[in-house]
Amino acid sequence: MQDPRTVDVAETFVSIQGESTYAGLVCFFVRLAGCNLACRYCDTPAARARGAPASIDGLVTDYRRSGAALAEITGGEPLLQPACAGLARCLREAGPGPVLVETNGTRDLSVLPAGVIAVMDIKCPGSGAAGSTDWDNLGRLRPQDEVKFVLADRHDYEWARDVVRQRGLARICHAVLFSPVWSALDPGQLGQWILEDRLAVRLQVQLHRVVGMP
Repeated sequence: MQDPRTVDVAETFVSIQGESTYAGLVCFFVRLAGCNLACRYCDTPAARARGAPASIDGLVTDYRRSGAALAEITGGEPLLQPACAGLARCLREAGPGPVLVETNGTRDLSVLPAGVIAVMDIKCPGSGAAGSTDWDNLGRLRPQDEVKFVLADRHDYEWARDVVRQRGLARICHAVLFSPVWSALDPGQLGQWILEDRLAVRLQVQLHRVVGMP
């Protein structure tokens, strides 16, 4: 059983937030180790391996010293670790700005503390993990939370478009994000599809990649 005062960490770093509606801000990242999926386009496969234990108190201190405007807990899949919720709460209490938890949507979001923002990824067919989503999580979304689709091609787009419309996602969370797989789908093409359908989603690119940051 995991010590509730520690988490297994792949890495920490400060960078420009590249995704979500908080893109562009300086962000302190805590990448937790371990993942229950192996998406075809995964850009952090090393995070699936075991990391190093780190105390929540130490991570909070690092966040305070970083000078970042917000913090994000990512992975891997951070909600695999029971202590993730405690880390999110402590970062939220300590920091000057919001705390985001990026999750692949397979784990129960209700463990996240009030005030923490979930960015829930709904896996499209192109990921190879489309059957993994816990659809009950849509009922657990709060007004501040965001939903993200990463799209590899037109088939992914149509699949995600239908989910957005059928599930009424634009009405139950802060933002619905459509992001092209880097180097696989042209952002301009994705934007054209969104425009043609007048879809109530936000086009995003991985800003940190555009500016050459981790």
